[in-house]
Amino acid sequence: MAEESSSASAPASPAPLLTRLQSRIIGFALTFLALAVSGYLIVKLIAGAVDLLALFSGVLWPLITAGIMALVLMPVVELLQTRFKLRRVFAVVVIYGAFVLVAAGLLFTILPPVIKQLLDFIASVPGVWKNAYAYTQEHYPQWSELVSRYLANPKVKEIVEKLSNEASGMALMSVTSLKTAGLGALTVFGFFTSLAIIPIYLFFFLLSSGDPTRHLGDQLPFLRTTIRDDLVFLVREFIAIVVSFFRGQLIIGLIMGVLLAVGFTIGGLKFGLFIGLMLGVLNIVPYLGTILGLSVALPLAFFQPEGGLNLVLVVVGVFVAVQCVEGWYLTPKIMGSRTGLHPVTIIVAIFFWGTALGGILGMILAIPLTAFFVTAWRLLKRKYLSALSEHSTHTGS
Repeated sequence: MAEESSSASAPASPAPLLTRLQSRIIGFALTFLALAVSGYLIVKLIAGAVDLLALFSGVLWPLITAGIMALVLMPVVELLQTRFKLRRVFAVVVIYGAFVLVAAGLLFTILPPVIKQLLDFIASVPGVWKNAYAYTQEHYPQWSELVSRYLANPKVKEIVEKLSNEASGMALMSVTSLKTAGLGALTVFGFFTSLAIIPIYLFFFLLSSGDPTRHLGDQLPFLRTTIRDDLVFLVREFIAIVVSFFRGQLIIGLIMGVLLAVGFTIGGLKFGLFIGLMLGVLNIVPYLGTILGLSVALPLAFFQPEGGLNLVLVVVGVFVAVQCVEGWYLTPKIMGSRTGLHPVTIIVAIFFWGTALGGILGMILAIPLTAFFVTAWRLLKRKYLSALSEHSTHTGS
């Protein structure tokens, strides 16, 4: 009886302020708000970093270029050291000597016909345009009449004249474009001075041996051990992606350029040597060489003297064959799946970083930077966000 009276007089436990569903909703809202604020701060941080890069681009781009070249050439130096028992400084000198010999060989063998074809290509553009206009008038007269009718309109004629004047001043505007693409306030003399300093930077970078990030953790004692280890891991991942990407793209671009040049020349395309080699060089930016190649080679094949649909089919066949070799053999063997990016992601990344970093430099660095951020996101999601989700689930339960 006493137990019943004591249990009846005990105060009832207070009802929870929020239900389990309400707690989860509020937790989700706070998490979303924190992610939004973090994303905004990251965007502002990236924008500030881009502004700093633009401000100090004259100092940074020679260092970055030399650093990337050193990372790509480092295995060659180590191979010369181990295979031929050379001291590191002599191995670097051997690489420089080999580069000079290769450059001299290209200068006296391949460069003259390439330059000749380039000049001939520029001189042949009016003739190709004339052939295209004559073909259109002969086979599609209705289109010619439509264009002539619209050109007779004063407004349309004024627009065409303005476009023509802008096209004629393109050479003058290209200087400004070069400045916005990374030269900043550098003069031409300053640009060539920075270009000349790259071999000096490269020489001293190649002399240093070992992992470039081996002392990075020691320079960050103010961070917690887990965060410091994650930063070192991300930097090492970025360096590995940059090395594999540039080394692979250079080799793949060189092989593709040679294959395209040989295929175009054998197929009968005028200026095939120049176009094939240039497209191979442009393939360091994924899909850029293919897009420009199709937009230049196909009209030229159709409208050049003794050209036509048969030559267009030959050029398309060469493109398809080289792309199959690149996609099925070269990329898997040389690069593997190091970046692991979808083709749509690659295209979006090229345009995004090209805009963010102001031109061709951003397009070249698009794949390594995107792969790095994908790696950082996967690490953040696996190590931090999953732990936060599990913690909120346990708290809600």
